[in-house]
Amino acid sequence: MDVRTNSEYLDFLAEHLDDFLRTFEEFMTHHVENSGFGAMAMGVAPAVLLKDGADKARVRVITDKLNRLVGALMDLSSVTDIRLAVQGAGVLDPFVNWQRMLEPKPLLDAPVVRGCCLQAAGRREGLKAKAKALSSPTIEPSVLHPLVWASAQRLWNDGHLRQAVAAAAEAVSGQMKQLTGRNNASDTSLWQQAFAQADPQEGKPRLRWPGDSDDQDVKTMQAGLLSFAPGVNMVIRNPATHVAVDFTKQDGLEQLATLSVLAKFVDRCLVVSVDGAPDPDTMQLLSQPAGERDCCTVR
Repeated sequence: MDVRTNSEYLDFLAEHLDDFLRTFEEFMTHHVENSGFGAMAMGVAPAVLLKDGADKARVRVITDKLNRLVGALMDLSSVTDIRLAVQGAGVLDPFVNWQRMLEPKPLLDAPVVRGCCLQAAGRREGLKAKAKALSSPTIEPSVLHPLVWASAQRLWNDGHLRQAVAAAAEAVSGQMKQLTGRNNASDTSLWQQAFAQADPQEGKPRLRWPGDSDDQDVKTMQAGLLSFAPGVNMVIRNPATHVAVDFTKQDGLEQLATLSVLAKFVDRCLVVSVDGAPDPDTMQLLSQPAGERDCCTVR
């Protein structure tokens, strides 16, 4: 995993960097910078000195918190490329080494620590924008075909992923059965017959992709659905229903998405019967509001 393009980790760094800056500013209210006019042994004495009368117990608490925060920010320097080249000391991580400003012959001072924090915050924002631009789309179950998600939602949310896929597959098969008015064969066979190239027969209506039947694109879609629909039933519905093997959330999302694609294709198909009229079950389905049946046309 490249942490420079991982939005969650970049957000984690931003949250802890903000906390570090706030805590550092509180730390500095108990100290004074040893710089400018009247500074004491600059370059030899610490760059930051404890104020007279400072609450030492509180300073210890703040110091402990800063050290804990820089532990969480251990990758910040490498992620943002914020480093300091110090003569005689090499390259320093300005966050992990923030306390070097309290040592004799200090390698850092308060303005440098603040400046590095601000630069890191800005670079983190740039990396977050880049990560967003490079991010891949994700599958949101709730925006799948309503029939698919409504059938799978309860089982999915309860963690029964395989059963959720099986329920969604049954619902899509049920959509086809209701449109064709058939339930007298196996699901795979019914899908094959629904998209068969042959003319409809008595009691065996067909699902047809809309458009001119002589158009090559229409022919291609019809042939594709003849392979796709039974294939989905065999490789998704059948294992999910009959094989007790759990799979990952990603597996489940991909299979629900495939079922959603099939359901949307079925929505667009025409139901064709021998006499050109729908079966009673199909007519009942088509009488439902468009939002419930998601559009299906009959000729």
